[in-house]
Amino acid sequence: MGTIRLTTAQALVKFINQQYVGIDGHITPFVDGIFQVFGHGNVLGIGQALEENAGHLKVIQGKNEQGMTHAAIAFAKQHLRKKIYAVSTSAGPGAANLVAAAGTAFANNIPVLLLPADTFATRQPDPVLQQLEQDYSASVTTNDALKPVSRYWDRITRPEQLMSSLLRAFEVMTNPATAGPTTICISQDTEGEAYDFDEAFFEKRVHYIDRKAPTERELIGALERIEESKRPVIIVGGGARYSEAREALLEISGKHNIPLVETHAGKSTVEFSFKNNLGGTGILGTSAANAVIRQADLVIGIGTRYTDFTTSSKTAFNWDETIFLNINVSRPQAYKLDAFQVVADAKVTLEQLAERLGDYQTAYGMELAELKAAWLVERDRLAKVTFNRDVFDPEIKHQFSQAVMNEYANALNTELSQTAAFLAINDTVAEDSIVVGAAGSLPGDLQRLWNSNIPNTFHLEYGYSCMGYEISGSLGAKLAAPNQEVYAMAGDGSFLMLHSELITALQYNHKINILLFDNSGYGCINNLQMEHGSDSYFCEFRTADNQIMNIDYAKVAEGYGAKTYRANTISELKVALGDAKKQTVSTLIEMKVLPKTMSDGYDSWWHVGVSEVSTKDSIQKAHEAIKKKLEKAKKY
Repeated sequence: MGTIRLTTAQALVKFINQQYVGIDGHITPFVDGIFQVFGHGNVLGIGQALEENAGHLKVIQGKNEQGMTHAAIAFAKQHLRKKIYAVSTSAGPGAANLVAAAGTAFANNIPVLLLPADTFATRQPDPVLQQLEQDYSASVTTNDALKPVSRYWDRITRPEQLMSSLLRAFEVMTNPATAGPTTICISQDTEGEAYDFDEAFFEKRVHYIDRKAPTERELIGALERIEESKRPVIIVGGGARYSEAREALLEISGKHNIPLVETHAGKSTVEFSFKNNLGGTGILGTSAANAVIRQADLVIGIGTRYTDFTTSSKTAFNWDETIFLNINVSRPQAYKLDAFQVVADAKVTLEQLAERLGDYQTAYGMELAELKAAWLVERDRLAKVTFNRDVFDPEIKHQFSQAVMNEYANALNTELSQTAAFLAINDTVAEDSIVVGAAGSLPGDLQRLWNSNIPNTFHLEYGYSCMGYEISGSLGAKLAAPNQEVYAMAGDGSFLMLHSELITALQYNHKINILLFDNSGYGCINNLQMEHGSDSYFCEFRTADNQIMNIDYAKVAEGYGAKTYRANTISELKVALGDAKKQTVSTLIEMKVLPKTMSDGYDSWWHVGVSEVSTKDSIQKAHEAIKKKLEKAKKY
């Protein structure tokens, strides 16, 4: 066996160029490129290796470590976890900036290779620039903060350690049951240290993703439960999407008249135009989806984690009547809610169930069509919601007084409601457009109101609901789908939190479109605050003299080089959307929308912490209301 002398960093780059994934007979490179912000910890190691020979890797200069990692996450999600970007950062603050993004990848089961630099293995210059000094251990560095948010974590202090570490990292990332962020911290002196690596280490390696089939016991158990049920419901989770189970879902739902409802990660696995797709379920769900969930005698959860937003904090189901059947590649996830477990690939399992279900039919008849039609009527109503400066509009959910609503209308010079603007966008943009969202009240509108009629065009990061993901994620989605328009649905709070990768999109001419809903505050949290008895307290954007802030976000983006628009009416918005589509440069459409004009929940409840002790009657009542809800909720 021959050897090749390389530095640790050079070996890293050479190795990841040779990693492929194989699924359903298709073999493709796994690592498409690498995002980087160079600093003293990585510029002379990984930076030198990339400069000398990057191979097929696309190298992109990010602007913020969290932002570029979110872009990498979105890229992998859009590619259904079959392609990834790596991320290289310096030590110290650069590595610390990865933590929020790593948590996002972890919660959403998205593979990303994180390569933060570390302190010196030799410890000769200790403390090196940006090094933390812990009294109890010299081995602790900033990178230890990444352990809880990594599926696999390792520190490389010798070149030869890289080989076993990389093999383990790629196994984790390409395993559907464990997919998530892997972190390999490389001491900065080790990055440049040479070693005689075995040539075989750099041979083409295919990581096969074989679809795990259900056992006969699992199939029989699943069939028994389905055939005994009269009102089953399928919850389509992210696992169904990553398994590419669309065709199998269409067949089993269409033939047997089983309704489909969607989680945030599962939405657009099946297009909304399919007759039995009733839309999002749970706290952010449609009236149709939540109605069938409430009446179900069997819930078939496919690739879902059953988060509190999906289960309405475990109040969505009829616990006296409903049983659960879970299909998931993750055994721990399959165990949730005391379900019968099928630990297998979603697509294969559904195909095999479809072969055996025969002439089975549910008891729904035309009920599903009626529920969907009623929901579409409600959706149309929300598109017509308007604000009246003189009288409270009963169609708008108010917690502010009329005077405060008028104050906002005057300060922002708008009467535009969020739902009207949102639905106008959905009805105007091309059907193959990709929409990206993450935090605030917009995920509710996205999950509830956005109709995706082409699969894999809905991209809501709500496993972690990380503010600032929206714009970075749009860049990642655009890298994955360069021929489709990509729209970031962002509130003003998220824009202020993180929009640095807009500059990266402009720099590399990857056109994204930012749809900025500005209600001058953290509107979603203000709703939560006031709905549970508190006054409006530090969630509005007001100056020291209590004036509502009116920030010109269009001017900010224009300064970066984006094409910008201001749209405070539906007609202005439609004109802006039409012109933005013609542009080749990234765009931003600023919409001033009134607070309290987002859509609301339908027969759902969210368990949040409310103070048990307060001088305010409204807070005491809110706490009592939660106690009553918990009496009917499942406790585990």
